[in-house]
Amino acid sequence: MDQVIRLVDIHRVYRMGATDVRALDGISLALERGSYWAITGQSGSGKSTLLNLLGCLDRPSSGEYWLNGVNVATLADDTLSEHRLQNLGFIFQSFHLIPQLTVQENIELPLFYRGIEAAARAERARALAGTVGLTSRLRHRPTELSGGQRQRVAIARALANDPAVILADEPTGNLDTATGDQIMDLLEELHAQGRTIVMVTHEPDIARRAQHHLQLCDGRIQTQSGVGT
Repeated sequence: MDQVIRLVDIHRVYRMGATDVRALDGISLALERGSYWAITGQSGSGKSTLLNLLGCLDRPSSGEYWLNGVNVATLADDTLSEHRLQNLGFIFQSFHLIPQLTVQENIELPLFYRGIEAAARAERARALAGTVGLTSRLRHRPTELSGGQRQRVAIARALANDPAVILADEPTGNLDTATGDQIMDLLEELHAQGRTIVMVTHEPDIARRAQHHLQLCDGRIQTQSGVGT
């Protein structure tokens, strides 16, 4: 079994005044390469904390997090940043595009940070724009795009470094139903091509489109279901 992500007894505790808040309380989980997961749960269940840990944007208080064969819980900050850049692609509810940059420049950004030379960056960005149906929009800026088009740019940017895992945080949250369905169709196409996707959502209809489902409650796994579970 090829596990791209493995969590071993993960705890995340925040100090709030004199109180310890256990945002995650003993999470152990294995995600196979090429799988598609939806993480659900009520507000305060630990969804965002778990996604931040998976994205190497936060560290566990204790436990092991193995990402593509490396225990990232123990890495120094600089090494962790490099490993994150190489292995993770992010899709956010609010898109997080840079408004001053064109579509092509936004897609190129992860490649720029990795030091890829300009011609190769441009070629990769054009190819990815074609993948998400935005070839004619390369010179547009985010303010000139619809919400669905902005999310397509975000998906193309997430793919730029050919990451091991795509993390999607409420990817349809700011979209109307029809546009959200189009984005979900695109994510399903990427999964069919072998991409590993982990998606946080509060929408049951969106969650049902994933292959595996993880429901959190009070920082613990309440249910886990899907193919192979």
